[in-house]
Amino acid sequence: MKQAIVARADLGMGPGKLAAQVAHAALNAYEDADDDARSAWRAGGQTKVVLKVDDEPTLLSLAEDARRAGLPVAVVRDAGRTQLDPGTVTALGIGPAEDEAVDRITGDLSLF
Repeated sequence: MKQAIVARADLGMGPGKLAAQVAHAALNAYEDADDDARSAWRAGGQTKVVLKVDDEPTLLSLAEDARRAGLPVAVVRDAGRTQLDPGTVTALGIGPAEDEAVDRITGDLSLF
């Protein structure tokens, strides 16, 4: 079991902002998962991987692919209090789910 967090590299988020957006994506996707997936993921060490994309359309396409596959999904839109305009799509959480299911969606992406 693992969780993939996909963040936009094109926004130039500072390290603190990036960390906050990744945290939002991880927590929100976790909350979208069913009890069995959450329990298995916690028991397995809560594996996470942070990946990058270069634009919003790519991130949203991945989110749609993950939804169609029946995976837990969370798209993060920034509140606009600091570095970004309100509503800016910043990150995507997928899973927790079986490694192979997550990899089918995110396996071609690079680490952030």
